[in-house]
Amino acid sequence: MTKVFIDGSAGTTGLRIRERLAERSDIELLTISDDLRKDPAARAEKFAESDVAFLCLPDDAAREAVGLIGDAKTIVIDTSTAHRVSPDWTYGFAELAGQREKIAKSKRIANPGCHASGFIALVAPLVAAGLLSKDASLSCFSLTGYSGGGKKMIAEYEDPANAERLQAPRIYGLSQVHKHLPEMQLIPGLAHPPVFAPIVSSFYAGMAVTVELPANLLNGSVSDAIELYKTVYRGPIVKYAGAADPDGLLSAGVFAGRDDMEISVFGNEERILLISRFDNLGKGASGAAIQNMNIALGLPEETGLALG
Repeated sequence: MTKVFIDGSAGTTGLRIRERLAERSDIELLTISDDLRKDPAARAEKFAESDVAFLCLPDDAAREAVGLIGDAKTIVIDTSTAHRVSPDWTYGFAELAGQREKIAKSKRIANPGCHASGFIALVAPLVAAGLLSKDASLSCFSLTGYSGGGKKMIAEYEDPANAERLQAPRIYGLSQVHKHLPEMQLIPGLAHPPVFAPIVSSFYAGMAVTVELPANLLNGSVSDAIELYKTVYRGPIVKYAGAADPDGLLSAGVFAGRDDMEISVFGNEERILLISRFDNLGKGASGAAIQNMNIALGLPEETGLALG
C-alpha cells in the first residue's frame, strides 16, 4: 500500500486531495497532529515514512519542506509556485508532448497553477505544431471561482455582510506580475508573457480561460487548430468539445467538483476564441496533483478522479 503524506492538508488544495485519496483502498494517508504540523522534526519524520508527499503550502514553506526531505526517494508533488519554472523539477501537465513520460520517471513534480493550466493547454500545442509563433503577443482572460483565493477569500465571499459588495466579478493581477505568468511563458516556449486579466467572481469553484487570437497570428486555419486539439486531447482527462452549453453560452462553473478539462474553439476566420473549462480545484490543482501521483506510481492516471 502506498503511504502518502499531505503537508498543508488544511488548505483548499490539501483538503480536496485528502477527500479524493480517503476513498481509495490502495492509499494509506499519514497524519500529523495539529500541535506538530509546523514542527520540522515531526514533518521530516513523515516525509521519510511516505512514498508520496504533497506540498500544499506557501512558496517559502514549500522550499523549506524540500530541504527537510533532502535526498529521500519520496515522490514530491509541490502544488505551490515555488518550483514550477525550476529546471530541476518536472512540470506536471501530463498532456503536453512527452511530459507524461517525464512525470513517470520523476521524484520532483511541480503541479501547474490553475490559470496557467488553462492557458498552457490552449497555447502549447499550437506553438509545438508551428501553428502559433513563439513571438506571438497574446492576450488572455480567466474567470475563476473564489475558492482559488484560499481560506481568506472563501471567508470573505461567504460572509453575508459582503454579499452586495462582491456580487459582481472583480479583475485582479492589474500590475501584470501575476505569479502564474512565468510558467505561462516558459512552458509553451513563448518569447513574451501574455497580457493577462484574471477575474474572480461570486461562485465557489470552476474556471474558464480564454485566449483571444486574431486569425493573422495563426499559421493555418481555424480547422487546423481544431483538428490539432482533437488529436492531442483524446482524454480521459482533457478532451476537445467545441460546443457551447445548451443555452448557447459558456458557464465557468459547470466543471465544479470534477477533475477533467474541456477544450473548445469558437469565433470565425478573422477572430478566434480558444477556451478551456475546468475546476480550479480539480485539473487546476488537486485533481492534477493526484493525476501526477498516479502516473509516477505507474497507475492508470484517472484512478480516484471525478470525471464527467
